[in-house]
Amino acid sequence: MATIQGRTGEWEYVIGLEVHAQVTSNAKLFSGAATEFGAEPNTQVSLVDAAMPGMLPVINRVCVEQAVKTGIGLNAQVNLYSVFDRKNYFYPDLPQGYQISQFSQPIIGKGAVEIDLPDGTVKTVGVTRLHLEQDAGKSLHDQHPRMTFVDLNRSGVALMEIVSEPDLRSPEEAAAYLTKLRAILRYLGTCDGNMEQGSLRCDANVSVRRPGDPFGTRCEIKNVNSIRYVRQAIEYEARRQIEILEDGGSIDQETRLFDPGRGETRAMRSKEEAHDYRYFPDPDLLPLELDKGWVAHVRATMPELPDEKKKRFVAEYGLPVYDAGVLVADRDTAAFYETVAEGRDGKLAANWVIGDYFALLNKSGATLATAPVDAAGLGGLLDLIADGTVSGRLAKEVFEAMWETGKPAAVIVDEKGLRQISDTGAIETAIDEVLAREQGKLAEYRSGKDKLFGFFVGQVMKATGGKANPKLVNELLKAKL
Repeated sequence: MATIQGRTGEWEYVIGLEVHAQVTSNAKLFSGAATEFGAEPNTQVSLVDAAMPGMLPVINRVCVEQAVKTGIGLNAQVNLYSVFDRKNYFYPDLPQGYQISQFSQPIIGKGAVEIDLPDGTVKTVGVTRLHLEQDAGKSLHDQHPRMTFVDLNRSGVALMEIVSEPDLRSPEEAAAYLTKLRAILRYLGTCDGNMEQGSLRCDANVSVRRPGDPFGTRCEIKNVNSIRYVRQAIEYEARRQIEILEDGGSIDQETRLFDPGRGETRAMRSKEEAHDYRYFPDPDLLPLELDKGWVAHVRATMPELPDEKKKRFVAEYGLPVYDAGVLVADRDTAAFYETVAEGRDGKLAANWVIGDYFALLNKSGATLATAPVDAAGLGGLLDLIADGTVSGRLAKEVFEAMWETGKPAAVIVDEKGLRQISDTGAIETAIDEVLAREQGKLAEYRSGKDKLFGFFVGQVMKATGGKANPKLVNELLKAKL
C-alpha cells in the first residue's frame, strides 16, 4: 500500500475511476448516423441526434452486444433487464436538453478486474457497474471571437461508462487498472482505446484518509485523456487535499479539471448528487430485455482475453509470469510473439521480442505494422542462433543490420561474414596462440586464480573476431587449462 508522508503523519490514497469508453460501432446508440472520427463538422447528424420534434430513439443492437461482451470480459453480471433513463443535465451541445443514460438498472452489474503490480503481485479491483449512455457533441470556442459553434457529430455516439469500486490505493494502481481495462476493451474490439481521439476518457475520484480510517470527502477530476495525466492528476490532488486537512480545513466535494501544462487541478463546479439530475425512465424507450440464450451465444464467441492468454503463455511457452504479462498487454504484440515463437524456443523468442525488438521499435518510433523487421524475419534470425550459424552476440549485430536494410538474417550473415566458427581445429589454434602469449596470466590461473578463466575466454573471442562458438570455446579452453 502506497502512503503519502504529510507534515503530521501518513495518509492513504482512496481512488475510484469512471471510464467513458466509446463503443466501436458504425452507427450511434439511437440513430443510424455514422461515427467515423475526423469527419467534417455536422456531417454525421441524423434528425434524432439533432432532436428534431417528433423524432424517436431506436436502440442500436450492435452497441448492446458490445456492452454485453465487455461485461463478460470484466467478469461481471449481465443484467437481462435494464432501463434507459433521462439524466436532466444541460449540455449546450446535446440538443435534447437531457442525456439518455442508465441509472438504477444498468445493463451490466458488479464485476472484477485483475491488475499486475510492479512488485509482481496481482490485485483484484471491483467493478461497480457498466451502463450505456449517449455522448454529447462538441462546442467550438476558437472559431470566432464572439461566437461559439457546435459540432454535433459526436452527439448520440454510444459510450460505456465503466465505474470501479474505490479499491485503488496509489496512482500506480490507477494506471495499471486503466491499462488493463484498455487492453480488455481492445482484445474484445468493443472500444479502440484511443485516448488522444477521446475514445477513452477517465474521471478520477480521489480522496485521502489516515490508514484504516473511514473514507474522506472525494473530489472528481473530469475528462483526463492520458494514463500519464491520470497519475499526475491523482498525485497532485491527493497532496492538495492533505495540505488543506493538515491546515485544519475540510474538503469540498466538487468536480475539478486537470491542467497538464501547470500539472495541477482546479475547481470546475460543485459536485452534483444523483438527485440533482432528476433521473426518470425515458418514456420513448422500452426497458431493454435480453434473452438468456443470446447472452450465452455472445459468451461462447468471446476471444481469448489477456489473463487467459497470460496463463497459456506461461504453460505453453514456459515463460515467467512477468514476461507473459508484458507480451499479452497488447493484442497485436501477443500475436507477433506467437508468430516468432512458433516452432522455436519460447523463452528465447520472448527475450528478443521484449528486449532487442522493443528497444529498436521504441527508438525508431515505428509500430509492429511499420517496422522493417516482421515476425517472420525475427524468427529467421532465431533459427540461425538455434542451429549455431551465429552466436547470440553476433545476432545482435545481424539484427541491427536487418533493421537498417530490411534484408533477411541469412543474407546479412553471408554479406558481413558473420557466420559463427564451430571448427574445433580453428578454435584450438586461437586458444593455443592466446595461451602462448599470456604466459603470466596462465601461471596465475594454474596457481589457483580461477577467475582468470573469463579473461582467457574473452581473449579467444577477441582473436576470432567474436565469431567463435562460445560453448566450444569454453569446453576446449577448460581442457587445455
